[in-house]
Amino acid sequence: MRPARTKRIRRRRMRKQAPVTPTNAKSLESWIWDAACSIRGAKDAPKYKDYILPLIFTKRLCDVFDDELNRIAAEVGSRRSAFALAKADHKLVRFYLPLVPDDPEQPVWSVIRKLADRIGEGVTTHMRAIARENPLLQGIIDRVDFNATTHGQRDLDDDRLSNLIEAISTKRLGLDDVEADIIGKSYEYLIRKFAEGGGQSAGEFYTPPEVGTIMSRVLAPEPGMEIYDPCCGSGGLLIKCEIAMEERERGLSSPQDQTGGRNAPAPLKCEIAMEERERGLSSPQDQTGGRNAPAPLKCEIAMEERERGLSSPQDQTGGRNAPAPLKLYGQEYIADTWAMANMNLIIHDFEGEIEIGDTFKHPKFRWRGRLRTFDRVVANPMWNQNWFTEADYDNDELDRFPAGAGFPGKSSADWGWVQHMHASLNDKGRAAVVLDTGAASRGSGNAGTNKEKTVRQWFVDHDLIESVLYLPENLFYNTTAPGIVLFLNKAKPEARRGKVFLVNASQVFEKGDPKNFIPIDGIVRIADTLIGWKEEEKLSRIVDHAELARNDYNISPSRYIHTSDAETYRPLAEIVADLDAVEAEAREADAALREILRKIGV
Repeated sequence: MRPARTKRIRRRRMRKQAPVTPTNAKSLESWIWDAACSIRGAKDAPKYKDYILPLIFTKRLCDVFDDELNRIAAEVGSRRSAFALAKADHKLVRFYLPLVPDDPEQPVWSVIRKLADRIGEGVTTHMRAIARENPLLQGIIDRVDFNATTHGQRDLDDDRLSNLIEAISTKRLGLDDVEADIIGKSYEYLIRKFAEGGGQSAGEFYTPPEVGTIMSRVLAPEPGMEIYDPCCGSGGLLIKCEIAMEERERGLSSPQDQTGGRNAPAPLKCEIAMEERERGLSSPQDQTGGRNAPAPLKCEIAMEERERGLSSPQDQTGGRNAPAPLKLYGQEYIADTWAMANMNLIIHDFEGEIEIGDTFKHPKFRWRGRLRTFDRVVANPMWNQNWFTEADYDNDELDRFPAGAGFPGKSSADWGWVQHMHASLNDKGRAAVVLDTGAASRGSGNAGTNKEKTVRQWFVDHDLIESVLYLPENLFYNTTAPGIVLFLNKAKPEARRGKVFLVNASQVFEKGDPKNFIPIDGIVRIADTLIGWKEEEKLSRIVDHAELARNDYNISPSRYIHTSDAETYRPLAEIVADLDAVEAEAREADAALREILRKIGV
């Protein structure tokens, strides 16, 4: 593993872009998935994501480099001269690639495509050469050995690698072919497909997009704000924040639109149909670009016309009225996922800084020896981590765990993460964090004290919790449990002080395969409800702190909002979470008793 270091990715808006229709974007998604499946089919594609993602990323780098060479060649007379100039002055291009075809008129990617033997070794050599010339890419595209073996057997043999390269070669990804947001969207689509097939491990790097959209819309980041995700995975939540800000600033979705407010146009019904059809693309036939794919929907025309508004000349060139981009910061513990996040930001053409390392024990973002603070924090940390000890809290040098809160118990670090995020907010900062449903209720109603409930009470008493959203079940890729989103606000409006807004969206979903999803109108409804604190029967309620205290600081929306007559009982997941908490407490007490007996020699 490479040593941790800072990477700063500077946004450089595309200088020239051709209009790209959503039809192209959709075909791009199909193409990118077909390419991924070229190794061993859809079932095994996620196993090879560490090969596929860097290759597609490199294809984009090559084609953009070609476009930049052509721009230079137009001024100096030939591509041969352009290659020489770019080699002499790397500042002429975004990323200098030391790949020179025998015939300078040939595409840069042809250097990789024409590899005929020892392909794995050749690809690895080229990737590492690119990384050596571009410090920003070191550790990102050169971390995979395409020639790796296990017990003498190639992990990805040359034949399959050649098929993958050929599949990727069928579509050009240059400036004139696809915009950064479209290739970025397709890249996110590929990551989602890998998550769908990745089983338990997928949840470590991917949060369902509809959950990220709700979080980003409710937080409403403003141009130039600093956004932080302390366990950023593939960077999806940071990207959602940038997209939400740009859409709002471009007037594509005003605050009313984003919330589905009364003055907002209703979401296109064909969007829902299109989304359903996209869900349908997960069928085996469609994944392979099958002949049974449905014909385009007529209502796509309306969608395309609306989307073309995104591609006005001003927008394409980052026009004079373009909003200042957000400044995105993230930290990720797993090296492969850290690399994925960096590629994801670069391919979206977003500005960001992604650190690698254990945020809980060694947060990297500091300023003058203190924890750095941000305007917005978003996160989906691994739920119920049990590997942090009380000493980790007590020995913290950054004042993240205040007196009265602190150690929430060994069995779950959920509220430890919430304390880290609270400490990472500036005076007017807001946060949204995804947690296990048990984090909202564990310990409440039990006899005696409970450390997790004590921390939860601290947040209620300090009036830091603005809202709690109870999500539908079976949304996440590593669990069928529903999850909650906790919204913090360090500067709650006066009218909201002493109260918490609870939303039970457990019924706002549609069945999907393999996962349920929140449809577009559901996203708008939930975000609108949260932003406006709109009370609605069987969906949302404003609850004051006195009522929370009477319920022993249980802040689960399911406690206060019953979604149907049949649900007069507590959700099974919540009861199981409470039982788990009781068992964990018993184990801790038993261990403590045994330690005392051991010390006195009994």
